[in-house]
Amino acid sequence: MAHEVMASDALLVKIHNPVFLWKVYGFSALLQRGALAAKSAAFHCSGYNWYLKVSPMHKTLGDGTPHVALSLVLSRLSFKPDYTMNAVFVLSMYNHSKGNFLVVKADALLVKIHNPVFLWKVYGFSALLQRGALAAKSAAFHCSGYNWYLKVSPMHKTLGDGTPHVALSLVLSRLSFKPDYTMNAVFVLSMYNHSKGNFLVVKASYNFDVKNTHSRNICLISLEDQLKSSEYLLDDTCVLGVEILQIDVCRSLKKKNVKVQKKFLFLQKKKFVSVQNLFLQKKDFTKGDYTWTMNNFPELDLKPSVLSPAFEIGRRKWFIRMYPRGDEYSTNSLSMYLFPQSWDKLLPEPGMMIELTLSILNQNNAQLHKVSGRFVFASKNGWGWSNFIALNKLKDLVGSSCIVKADITIIGSSSESQIVV
Repeated sequence: MAHEVMASDALLVKIHNPVFLWKVYGFSALLQRGALAAKSAAFHCSGYNWYLKVSPMHKTLGDGTPHVALSLVLSRLSFKPDYTMNAVFVLSMYNHSKGNFLVVKADALLVKIHNPVFLWKVYGFSALLQRGALAAKSAAFHCSGYNWYLKVSPMHKTLGDGTPHVALSLVLSRLSFKPDYTMNAVFVLSMYNHSKGNFLVVKASYNFDVKNTHSRNICLISLEDQLKSSEYLLDDTCVLGVEILQIDVCRSLKKKNVKVQKKFLFLQKKKFVSVQNLFLQKKDFTKGDYTWTMNNFPELDLKPSVLSPAFEIGRRKWFIRMYPRGDEYSTNSLSMYLFPQSWDKLLPEPGMMIELTLSILNQNNAQLHKVSGRFVFASKNGWGWSNFIALNKLKDLVGSSCIVKADITIIGSSSESQIVV
């Protein structure tokens, strides 16, 4: 069965030639009777029988927002055992007002014509798997006046499907974007095929703003398929890419005098491609931890932000910055970040891939709440979470004192360059 695809990653098109249309009258009745998916009757195409499945309240793992999702189902009665089928298809929903279709091309395609603005070469990719399912973010790259990151989830699972996939997500740096604006970006996420010299690509779109900086995870390939051959993992090296096709930026509709700025990207004969090389370790990690005890937390709670004393791990000094009532990007949550104390730009050093866990402890040093991630620290900017813990939950966990612990493991180094194509 195909994975569910959601309309939020879809594009509006006028040219669409469906082989099957399913008109559902009284659609809201599906919602009234719960989140169960519904399947159509069979339809015939290309010698096989198929079904269309609609999930009216589909939720992906880690995202509680319900979406209308579609899935294509092959009838096993029309297919022979011991055979496999790779199908490329489009799922759609009709827009009654505009007379066009909202479409998603569901599976990744192999293409030779792909012009990434960013390539991320991950050496020792299997080290990500050995240390668990945590996602990893690249260092920043610049495109069209904005800073971006690429996030890879090496063992991503969608809700209802236990099959792990390598998934990518495009991340907009909120520091390079203005509040009260939204951006619709159309982009391509890719993985290089070492054997065929081409790319496995998925085209997607997403509406970004300063509180929604991460596009949805796009599954490129199952982890099993990636590991079983050298096509996408040659000598334990995986190459990931991003191509940004179009950016539309506009002022939030909540504001008066709405001004729309449109930016279109066109292919040029020569352009710069940012290349980052991530070298992951499998042993001999540099690690350390630091515990920060705040005995006067109710007083600190009145301050916009508080800083921990500096501490040293990996021959570099760090500090934690906490926003007790949340920063400008949070929603009723405490915000917390790790920062390098200084980063000498006159003496450039390789960036560091760090596995970071920030925790809140009780008086007996037992862990009450934690959040973990993998980030490339390549500048003075910090990494962490604007919505680290909900304020109402925090009040139940801490009293007059608050104990925060940072666990830091340096798992690799990162360098970058530019090439002209």
